[in-house]
Amino acid sequence: MGPGVVVTGLTLGALAVVSLLAFQANGAQDRAGAARPTATATAGGPATSAAPSVTPTPTAPTLPASSGTGTRVVYSVSSHYVWLIEPKKNPQVVAAFPVTPGTVEPTPGAYPVYSRTATTTGTDGKQIEHVVRFAQQNGVVFGFSAAVDGATPSADPKAKTGGIRSSRPDGQLLWDFAPKDTKVVVVA
Repeated sequence: MGPGVVVTGLTLGALAVVSLLAFQANGAQDRAGAARPTATATAGGPATSAAPSVTPTPTAPTLPASSGTGTRVVYSVSSHYVWLIEPKKNPQVVAAFPVTPGTVEPTPGAYPVYSRTATTTGTDGKQIEHVVRFAQQNGVVFGFSAAVDGATPSADPKAKTGGIRSSRPDGQLLWDFAPKDTKVVVVA
C-alpha cells in the first residue's frame, strides 16, 4: 500500500470525524426530534421530490408490522420509504422519509451495515454523500445515499443500480443513526 493511499484514507477519516462533530454541535438532537412522524400516518405512495423531507408528511405510510425488532433501519420496497427505529425512545420511530430506489431492489431480509463512505461518486456520475451500504446481490451493491446537489431523480433504467437516494437532510439523519453493523430490514 503506497503512502498516497494511506494519506487519502487518513484525510477521508478526518473529514468524516470533523463533519460528524460539526453536525452534532449544530443541534443534531433538535433535528432528530423534529423528524418524528405523526401518529395519524396513513398509507401513501412513493415520493421522488428533491425537497427535504425531514418531517414526514401526514401521508407517510405506517411502519410495516413485519419490520423486525431492536434498533434498525427499515426499507419498504413497495412504498419506497425508510424508517429509523430506536426501541428505547418514545415514539420508537425517530424518523420516516421517502426515498428514490435504484433500478434493482434488494431481496427482503435483514442485513448489517457493512460499509460507509462520507463522500464519493455514484454509479450515475453524481457526487454523493452519507453512503451506507448494507447488501450485495448478483453483483449489485445496495445502500442509501444523498446526492450533494440534493436531487433525487429516477435511476437510468439501462443501468443496474442499487443506490437508494434520499434528500440531504434525511441522508444525514440516516448516516448519524446507522453506524457499521446496524441492522437494515428490507420488507416487501
